[in-house]
Amino acid sequence: MTKTVKEHLIKSLAAGQFVSGQLLGDQLGISRTAIAKHIKVLIDIGLDIYSVTGKGYKLAQPLYLLDKEKIISLLTNEASKQADKAIDLPLVEVHSLIDSTNDYLMRRLPNQLSPGQVCLAEYQSAGRGRRGRQWISPFGSQIYLSMYWYLEQGLSAAMGLSLVTALAVSDAIKAHSNVQVQLKWPNDIYLDGVKLAGILIDLEGQALEPSHSVIGIGLNLHMPSSAGKLITQKWTDLQTHSKVKIDRNALSAQLISCLRQRLYHYQQTGLAPMLDEWHALDAFLNKRVKLITGARITHGICRGVNNQGALLLEVNGQVKPVYGGEVSLRIDE
Repeated sequence: MTKTVKEHLIKSLAAGQFVSGQLLGDQLGISRTAIAKHIKVLIDIGLDIYSVTGKGYKLAQPLYLLDKEKIISLLTNEASKQADKAIDLPLVEVHSLIDSTNDYLMRRLPNQLSPGQVCLAEYQSAGRGRRGRQWISPFGSQIYLSMYWYLEQGLSAAMGLSLVTALAVSDAIKAHSNVQVQLKWPNDIYLDGVKLAGILIDLEGQALEPSHSVIGIGLNLHMPSSAGKLITQKWTDLQTHSKVKIDRNALSAQLISCLRQRLYHYQQTGLAPMLDEWHALDAFLNKRVKLITGARITHGICRGVNNQGALLLEVNGQVKPVYGGEVSLRIDE
């Protein structure tokens, strides 16, 4: 009930007009005092709502909410243009409030999901990045998207998923806003040398048996200054660099379409045919870097990635593959 009330309040206020507390209470069958408590919670998660006696509650700026039907319509139009008509439209869910889009799909494994199924959210109360870090998730201004993908060949097929996903994010941003991003192994998208988006892959299964993956994407579109202060690393957002107004519904549909296309190609041909594209966008290619693994720091030169998705790190003239895990790659300044 609590989530339903908050979602009703968000939709009622989204247009940016005054809505009376009495009307909201009547619609929901609760008191004006209860409405005030729910409004306070919405303010606490980052919505800029104010009240005026005799008028009610109002958002300082209108909200352009994610619209499931609009996203599905855009996906349908895009699918009609594709040569490969065998790709079915995915199931899409849009939530106003959720703990984590990745966690939501992981809880539904394995029988409640179909390949390519998508969960989007306006706000995450427990958004996650790699290495257990919090993903700052302000309401209604970014894209938080997770997709389920079946790994028929087992967890060994997961090696290149983050690279394939990064290429799909690049495809979508280029198509939507004509902005060219850079990619950073293993799971970041950069713009002008700082982080624009991150990827989180969750896996369940055995190495040599059919397994499950949930691919999460967090993309900064229009970061509120109050939320930006909570981020501990350098960041940017897409609207700052785009000459066109970012349409979250259109970009979400583009991300879904591009990711599914990349995943199908990866499933059929592996990573090798995509390596030239990756290296053309590699933010660290042939640069001096440091690889941080726990307390250990290894200095070397980034020589790109191999067809298994491993980083190729040159140390003392020898190039060795470095596979994913709890590692961090940075420019060696």
